[in-house]
Amino acid sequence: MHRYIKSGISLAVICLLAFTASAQFPDKPAPKTGSVIEIIHSDSLIMNQHDSVDVTRFLGHTIFKQGTTLFNCDSAVKNNKSNIIDAYGNIHINQADSVHIYGNYLNYDANTRIALLRDNARLTDGKVTITGPELQYDMNAKIGSYVKSGRLVNGKSVLTSDEGYYYTETKEMHFMQNVLLVDPEYTLSTSELLYNTNTKIATIIAPTTINNNDKSTMYATSGYYDTDKGYGNFGNRPTIEDSTGTITADNIEMDKLTGMAYATGNMVYKDTARKMSLLANKGVVNQREKTILATQKPLLIMEKNKDTLYMAADTLFSGVIRPDDSLSIPSVAGLKRVPDGPTKNLRALNTIRPPERFTATISPITKGDSIARKQQDSIAGNVMMFMADSALAKTRQKLDTSLVKNVKIAAIPTVVMQDSLPGIKHHADSMALQAPKDTAEQRYILAYHHVRVFSDSLQAVADSVFYSSKDSIFRFYRNPVIWSNNTTQLSGDTILMFTKNQTADKMLLKNNGFIINEAGPGMFNQIKGNLITGYVAGETLDWMHVEGNAETINYIKDQGGAYMSVNKAQCAIINIFFKKGEVDKVVLIKDPEGVVYPFTQRPKDQLQLENFKWDIKRQPKSKYELMQ
Repeated sequence: MHRYIKSGISLAVICLLAFTASAQFPDKPAPKTGSVIEIIHSDSLIMNQHDSVDVTRFLGHTIFKQGTTLFNCDSAVKNNKSNIIDAYGNIHINQADSVHIYGNYLNYDANTRIALLRDNARLTDGKVTITGPELQYDMNAKIGSYVKSGRLVNGKSVLTSDEGYYYTETKEMHFMQNVLLVDPEYTLSTSELLYNTNTKIATIIAPTTINNNDKSTMYATSGYYDTDKGYGNFGNRPTIEDSTGTITADNIEMDKLTGMAYATGNMVYKDTARKMSLLANKGVVNQREKTILATQKPLLIMEKNKDTLYMAADTLFSGVIRPDDSLSIPSVAGLKRVPDGPTKNLRALNTIRPPERFTATISPITKGDSIARKQQDSIAGNVMMFMADSALAKTRQKLDTSLVKNVKIAAIPTVVMQDSLPGIKHHADSMALQAPKDTAEQRYILAYHHVRVFSDSLQAVADSVFYSSKDSIFRFYRNPVIWSNNTTQLSGDTILMFTKNQTADKMLLKNNGFIINEAGPGMFNQIKGNLITGYVAGETLDWMHVEGNAETINYIKDQGGAYMSVNKAQCAIINIFFKKGEVDKVVLIKDPEGVVYPFTQRPKDQLQLENFKWDIKRQPKSKYELMQ
């Protein structure tokens, strides 16, 4: 049976004809509840009913309705038995004025209420728009999906993937395979992602890479990222990488607006350019200022060719030295301890700045410096050990009898200062350094409270330590002590260790400088002075300059290693010269006095200089001790 109905026929007539057609086929099952399709309008229709065929063709502008959902199209074919509609041209599905779906072709199962759209398919809920070559929408579950690639636009963010599922009621989007989120501020790529179009929060459930416009990159496998506020919380050991290094921890919070990142649990920061690593249980990174503050058992590891240096303290801080910065040293008082409470307390450190200076006085240093900028090999531990041991070597020692009173030994020529110091200026002038040619980024490291240092060649303790790659100097403050080769101890109110071209260049013990070398059980070689400076040439100790109430006690051995005497002397200045690593000459200048005791007649109560303190119990014994 064929029926052709022209436009203008009322809806009542259409419904009557539909009822009449139904009456002619009494064996047709009743439609499922909620599956009835209402024909609101059609320019014309053709009904084709014969044998097993029961279809209705709608020509021209057509409107269907099912429940609260309206269907608009240019033409359609409805299978009255299967209750399936194929619609063509300018498809528009409006579900309760909340979800709108568009396309040029629609296959709709009125029983399951599942719509499949092709050709410029598009779904929008007013806030987001999903497009793809093929979209499927479940009217009952209110889930839109695509399996042949798709694209979601949410404000300025654009997400693409091979598969996607959008839950319109909860505003959740599940992206799968080749997921890419592009935003003006960052790019996110992963294999699977959950995204809430309302809150704009991306939940990470697979290995994910986030590339920020500030040239930092985040790698994470779990957590979430607020794409609107730029805040993220990531677990399962995420990693942040930028131009200065990488940071990894059990959990990392990051705030893009402030540039801050908060790491907790087994944090590892690596500066690969300088072969430096920083370990701690908590860390705060300022990505804008390129600083890092580490607390809770922090440990700094500076790799060198053969002798790695480990430094532990209550707190470690590292920052960048700007091109126009002076060589001022941050004050310990300007930095507060990090509370051990919840992670949120770490954000208070946002305002921490170390603008002040240490109270300890150091000699002025010019901006320029020809010494090395790289931190690897910045402490040549084996050279520093040799310097300290050689200064108190158990080799032959000579005294200038023309300048020394009360010492009866063979005379040697007088040493004239201008001849004995060829090409080397006085200490105050020698601190002036040439301007660096290297424009690479310079960093400083500040360690404060209970600082301990360990390497195979030297160990040290102090309350505070400051290192700058701009001048390659380690500065030890407040009761600093350095040990070398387990037999030599160096101390002073302040100790400066200079490096040049990745090797030791100079050592300075400021105010109450004291060097002690264990010559044997209960026997100590000693050098004391207000200021002790050691100079290195060709990686070998060249000479030492002791000034200001200089005093020395030395145990003298013969060539067979037997003890001969104990020499004790004092004067305003002592110069100790070395040749092939051995003491070649000791010169006492300006009103010197000295005495030589035969070893068997040495007065034990005269064998320790004032303020002598053998502090070996404070010496770190291994790198593992620093990790506890």
